[in-house]
Amino acid sequence: MIRGFENAAACWKVILSDVWKNRGLLSVIEAFARDNCSPVRVVFGTSGWRGEIGSDYTFNNVRIVTSAIIAMFKEADPGVMKAMGVAGFDEIRGRGVIVGHDNRFLGPQFADEVIGLLQNEGIRTWYAGEATTPEFSAAIEMLKAACSINLTPSHNPANYGGFKFNPSDGGPAGPEITSQIERIANEMMRQEPVIPAIKPGPVDTVDLTELYIKYIMERRTLDLARIRSFVEQEDCIVCIDNVHGASRGRMQRIIGTNERIRYLRTGDDYLFGGVAPEPSDRNMKAMEDVLTRSRAKFRLGAILDPDGDRIRHADERLKIPMNYFGAMALHFLHVHKGFTGVAVKSVGTSNLVNAIGKKLGIPVRETQVGFKNFRPFMVPGAAERAIVCFEESDGISGYNHTLEKDALFGLLLAVEMMAVTGKNLSAYLSDIMDEFGHYYPDRSGIEVDRSLAGEALVQKLSAIRETYRVGSTIDISGSRRTIQDVITVDGTKLVFDDGSWLMIRPSGTEPKVRFYIEARTEEGKKAVFDTAEKMTREALGLI
Repeated sequence: MIRGFENAAACWKVILSDVWKNRGLLSVIEAFARDNCSPVRVVFGTSGWRGEIGSDYTFNNVRIVTSAIIAMFKEADPGVMKAMGVAGFDEIRGRGVIVGHDNRFLGPQFADEVIGLLQNEGIRTWYAGEATTPEFSAAIEMLKAACSINLTPSHNPANYGGFKFNPSDGGPAGPEITSQIERIANEMMRQEPVIPAIKPGPVDTVDLTELYIKYIMERRTLDLARIRSFVEQEDCIVCIDNVHGASRGRMQRIIGTNERIRYLRTGDDYLFGGVAPEPSDRNMKAMEDVLTRSRAKFRLGAILDPDGDRIRHADERLKIPMNYFGAMALHFLHVHKGFTGVAVKSVGTSNLVNAIGKKLGIPVRETQVGFKNFRPFMVPGAAERAIVCFEESDGISGYNHTLEKDALFGLLLAVEMMAVTGKNLSAYLSDIMDEFGHYYPDRSGIEVDRSLAGEALVQKLSAIRETYRVGSTIDISGSRRTIQDVITVDGTKLVFDDGSWLMIRPSGTEPKVRFYIEARTEEGKKAVFDTAEKMTREALGLI
């Protein structure tokens, strides 16, 4: 017990109940993070290992995970080395590891733990300080580093810490790598070791933003000169909300500072002002107010998450989620910039992209949820090279760009869209929909009994794909729809003859079923949701 708190979770509960009043209790969280040596089960999800600071994410557990990575390096399993893009441990030592963090509580201190252990094994180490996920991805390639360790839980709340590992191609680590880290780390956890801290020696520092600017200029997917000229000369307002995240300061260096660019929430705040630091509609009000008050001809807003890998756009007329922006990016990069290849999206995203692809002769590939599933289409020399890849949860990258999702790329691309088309984003989107069709995506879900979590839920829901097959019809609020396609990449997605669709996907970790739908009218969304819920309850034997 520390200062009356039984554990860090109890302290965090008090802190988050009133962040302005209770932020002084962060010193208690630090004490728990340093003193708590309780083991945890390490799981690398779609984007790394995450845990509550002081409860799961502690100094000792960060040292254990780092030690597990070092042990994996030394094992030099051929499959792991191939996935990392290195020959063995000696090459890793020489090429080195980039280490950094977002701007959460204790970020530099956790980074010291990682650096000390790496240096002790003779591994060359660069310290990036506070940086964004796409900057790590670009810097790995620019420095020809073996990998990076980025201490961030992405968009999770303020009480979380995280650990991302990226191999030498800059993309998210695949299961060939993460399964080995999990195996070794959890074997160590079962022994409940206390690993001593090793103080780092002198370390090379690296400016990831400088490398990122060089990277985008070399790759030529974006026209940085045109983007800079637009914000310097045109009648525009560009409002960027950093939500106190590590993306702060990046755009100032990339596109500059002037009266046409407004930067919001750039100050130090480990608690993000008490909000969930994600690019959600409810977090966009301050940005929308700036756009509404402006009388500029061009108005663009963007909100980024703490590690700069998620983005949501808006102008004075419309919020533009990634479901729409990804389709706009495909159209822009192909029609206006001449890139050819395929469109790649996670299976739960809007079929506006499919309509564009069909009319323009661009193949569309749908993958499981998780940006790492886009790697085969993003690597140089891919048989099918992605023009754009995106997921509905606000992640995007593009042709010849990073294998990580990149909010900085998404923002710069939006500015270039306005510069080239001479239109605000909502007007450009309206033109695209007038040509290719109107689509209205949304998502929801239901909770189910806890006994159904995991494989049991997957098995029961698999009945849907057996019941509803291509060519069969279904009643959706009085309208008969024919099933044109059944996609089982990640859950079950039924695509209907009018272009609407529903997808039913079980949560892998929670007793929940998630619904992703798309209707052809705004009013039609409820009927598709109701159909998805009815199918789910039938499959689960609830009706």
